[in-house]
Amino acid sequence: MNGLGYAAVNVAETLLRVSPFPCKTGLVRIGDPGRDSPVFVTGNYHLTFVRVRRALKGINAYLLVADSKGINVWCSAAGGHLTNHGVISVLKTSGIEALVDHRRVILPQLAAAGVEARVVEKRTGWRVTWGPVYAADIPAFVERGFSKTREMRETDFPWKQRLEMAVAWAFPISAVSSLIVLPFWREAVPCLVSLIWGLSLVIFLSFPLYGRLLDSGGKRLGVIFFDFGIWGLQLVLWGLFVAALLVYAVVSGDAAWGLVLRWAVASFTVLVVLSLDLKGSTPVYKSGLHEEGRARVILDPERCRGAGLCEEVCPQELLSP
Repeated sequence: MNGLGYAAVNVAETLLRVSPFPCKTGLVRIGDPGRDSPVFVTGNYHLTFVRVRRALKGINAYLLVADSKGINVWCSAAGGHLTNHGVISVLKTSGIEALVDHRRVILPQLAAAGVEARVVEKRTGWRVTWGPVYAADIPAFVERGFSKTREMRETDFPWKQRLEMAVAWAFPISAVSSLIVLPFWREAVPCLVSLIWGLSLVIFLSFPLYGRLLDSGGKRLGVIFFDFGIWGLQLVLWGLFVAALLVYAVVSGDAAWGLVLRWAVASFTVLVVLSLDLKGSTPVYKSGLHEEGRARVILDPERCRGAGLCEEVCPQELLSP
């Protein structure tokens, strides 16, 4: 795939990112792999596959595409779609065992939320190595002899990822909202679309502010602030918008009050939809919609065997000394 095609896939599938976008599972050869070439595994979300394949360019390797129901690795692993069975199945059915002399398979680190290395090893004989969080780090990971730096294990949420998520939310919401509003309020569609895109960009691009506020109040108080503080900040934005509408109504006369009410309801609805699971839309915080999102990570010294696997796959360095 050339640069233009890669860019087109990134744009199109980012716009449709909230929906599953599956690709074919099975074995893909990268370059000219031989019997000692590394074996990587990814999910069958097409955008992930394209990015991983691009990251492997220049490396002779085998890439196994496991069934993740067309969902990205972290979401599919955490949601029970990318499982031990999917990894075991692709190892057993792809024919990879006849192509290499070794038995080491490299899984994406974020797949650890749904894939148990010990189960895969026990049922297949393949030793699992956890690769880096981001595909862009794969070449450096290979050059280091398949070992990761601390930075390769950590998740982040830089502005490019935040922009991508803002677009991924804004596009489908604006499209659906336009179809709903178009039959009875046609003139509002351009403003409604602008409002959705503007709010989405503000909410995601200002995300570092939420993190600093979370860290400022201690762990327990910080989590409470995060749950309610995001809503508080966004309600302030909504309040300023409604205040501007009220000023407009006062200046324009009684005829504008109906318009104010319609836009106040429409903007609040957009805000609720965009904020429904903001934490779960990031690689930094756990989803607030699932019970496990309220769980705390605790190291049990009586059960710990000192293998260090939990530290190896933890994307937030919670278990590091």
